[in-house]
Amino acid sequence: MIPARLHVALALIDEVERLGRPVDAALSAAFRARRTLRDADRAEIAALVHEVLRHHARLAWWLAKYGREATPRLRLLAWLALGRRMTRDQLQPVFALTPDERDLLKRLHGGSPDHPAMPEAVRTECPDWAYEPLRHRFGEAFAAEMTAMLAPPPLDLRVNPLKTSREAVLTGLRSLGLEAEPCPRAPDAVRLAERVALSRLPMLRTGEAEIQDEGSQLVARLVGARPGERVVDFCAGAGGKTLALAVAMENRGQVIACDVSEGRLKRAAERFRRAGLHNVQTRLLAGETDRWVKRHKAGFDRVLVDAPCSGTGTWRRNPDARWRAGGAEALLPLQAAILASAARLVRPGGRLVYATCSLLASENEAQVEAFLAAHPDFRLVPQDVVEDSAHPAFLALTPGCHGTDGFFAAALQRDEVSSGSERPSL
Repeated sequence: MIPARLHVALALIDEVERLGRPVDAALSAAFRARRTLRDADRAEIAALVHEVLRHHARLAWWLAKYGREATPRLRLLAWLALGRRMTRDQLQPVFALTPDERDLLKRLHGGSPDHPAMPEAVRTECPDWAYEPLRHRFGEAFAAEMTAMLAPPPLDLRVNPLKTSREAVLTGLRSLGLEAEPCPRAPDAVRLAERVALSRLPMLRTGEAEIQDEGSQLVARLVGARPGERVVDFCAGAGGKTLALAVAMENRGQVIACDVSEGRLKRAAERFRRAGLHNVQTRLLAGETDRWVKRHKAGFDRVLVDAPCSGTGTWRRNPDARWRAGGAEALLPLQAAILASAARLVRPGGRLVYATCSLLASENEAQVEAFLAAHPDFRLVPQDVVEDSAHPAFLALTPGCHGTDGFFAAALQRDEVSSGSERPSL
């Protein structure tokens, strides 16, 4: 490997592990600061950083086996020896190895990242706080599902049918020499076999396509937004699902993208403009009980709550997140409060969709069950988006079974009432 790439990768691993900075943010900042890096350099650095982070527990196990502290430098050296099969002589001129590091590399020589003596939690890179809940969730499929979470994710795009077709995007990608296929479940989804420099994809600049995991696209489809309706994306974030909802409505009706972060909403608004959407408004909320919610009680046909969660379903693309999170317990009251507040926006006969990118039952099924027990005017509507959901009533997607990120979503319908009322104006 080129020495400069190794040194940049080491600096990034140190930043992520020591400072707790999300890997994507660290990579973006590093590449902005090093604009002379070629696409090949960026791809190799990003791949190496992600490889080390995906082997966090296993590398620590190897280092502990030989009595070493799991520092970012030793993690990288251990990965280069175990995963990249580099020798001490190859690494010496790059890192100016100490005698202790040379001894460590001698001991690691000929090994592999996995070892039969590793505990299952280490071998599957599962943090202690999530091991028992996920073991219970998946049963005999636990190892297979966790292994699927260790593979680099593909790059999924959502085609914007207001500007082009899936066939046209596939043709365009293939003309660039890229291997691309339609995704099996979402009708507007395209999958690239490997990640590429986004600058190579002109359809992202024109708004003809957006980056969005197929699972996320399926969650948006469960909302069932139709042209002319009034829809709220209550936790819109960067606006990925909002975009899908607005496109499904064919630019007719009204979508309100709500969030507590002004920065996220500003970035989302730019994406809406680029996609050619004019049926979307943004709304900054002070919190889940913002006065705006009360003023617009029962004013919307459909409300999506993409709740903040542990993110266990996104570990394959955010390998550092599993070690930064401290579990889901602190989030459970917030999820319940957000869902209860957002439910006030749903008109009689309207649909409320609760979604997470979590694989934990406490954040998913348990939240829905508690909500229904406290809100008898809502009932569960079995999902009909995919035939092979991991649960018959809910939309439950996993990397191992569906090749998507892990997602959960439940559709809840509010009972009709005989006496209607005028909807409040926005």
